[in-house]
Amino acid sequence: MNGTRTAIVIGAGIGGLTTAIALRRVGFDVEVFERAPELRAAGFGLSVMSNATAALATLDIDLGLEKRGRVMETYHVKDWKGRLIREFPFPEITRRIGVPCVCISRADLLAALLDAAADIPVTLDSAAERFEVAGDRARVRFAGGRWAEADLLVGADGFNSAIRRQIAGPDEPVRDSGYIAWLGITEYSHPRFAPGSVVHLWGDGMRFGLVDIGRGRLYWWGTKNMPFAESSTWDGGKAGVLDAYSGWPDEVREAIRVTPQEDLLTLNTRDRPFLRPWGTGPVTLLGDAAHPMLTSLGQGSAMAMEDAAVLAQHLRAAPDVPSGLRGYEAARYDRTRMIVEATRSISDFEQSQGPVRRRVRDAYFRWMSHRNLVGKLEPALTFPGAGLPGAGAGAGR
Repeated sequence: MNGTRTAIVIGAGIGGLTTAIALRRVGFDVEVFERAPELRAAGFGLSVMSNATAALATLDIDLGLEKRGRVMETYHVKDWKGRLIREFPFPEITRRIGVPCVCISRADLLAALLDAAADIPVTLDSAAERFEVAGDRARVRFAGGRWAEADLLVGADGFNSAIRRQIAGPDEPVRDSGYIAWLGITEYSHPRFAPGSVVHLWGDGMRFGLVDIGRGRLYWWGTKNMPFAESSTWDGGKAGVLDAYSGWPDEVREAIRVTPQEDLLTLNTRDRPFLRPWGTGPVTLLGDAAHPMLTSLGQGSAMAMEDAAVLAQHLRAAPDVPSGLRGYEAARYDRTRMIVEATRSISDFEQSQGPVRRRVRDAYFRWMSHRNLVGKLEPALTFPGAGLPGAGAGAGR
């Protein structure tokens, strides 16, 4: 193919920026368009799992996240009184894979991506409204009447993606998680919380997570079963969150106490039924625009990063953009569907309410054999990259 191929990426979040970096790595001229008037990450954290880092390594992309966040060293699950249910073998698995899991604030991850994408133009305050396919190119209309055109269009514009809406139709259903989520980041130290730790505590229809994200900072999250009609209008503030966790261990309540009210985020977590196809012609979807999922496995950002690497590898190997996109989509459907369904299943199980269901949940994880637990966790943490076009046999490592 003669000339440099061009790409438009809609969305400057984790998936969009990773895609822009990956596409540039395989020779595209890329421009990113973002609906927000400024790039600002909401105040919460995430885990960049081993599979995401391994996926980017197939393109020789290293974001240096270990310097910005904190490598996960231990992962404990406890009950709401602080009694150990199980130590999960995430560190053991990642040591064997040879790639760590890094816990990091969304703002620090976004900063790392922006550094890596420093020479890629990002146009803000540009809300995509619809696209058209004209021959072998894609055109996008933005609010205000502006148009842009390229050889490739990637919709990485999140849960409410305008590109997805045109592909899937305007009446696509939304599935509520059935619980409310509270999130915060704060400076934190507690004698019962060791550096490098991830600790989850499970109660009756409730959970709480404590995550070290480095430099003396804690990312925490809490969930409580609640109908959507109630969770969507909840406005209890920090006092309401503290009340919800009355009687829980002090390390939990201290995390809430020291978080400034303005840094507390309240969310309704949602996903959608799995979508196929993701695209047409020179258009495709990626990340939450393609496969929105709940948060229980911590794989939302990792799946978007995997998507970006697989997309770039297929486009590099394909004779034309549409065949590269259909190859990317075919390579991603089964894995992302598995993660979406596993995430909803484990979310429902971990949110178990009532004495019988709660005891079953705790006993299930407490008495599962080590081998079985590793077998359940390792597939998600391992990037299945050996079959990628242009990738070596060790790409998954």
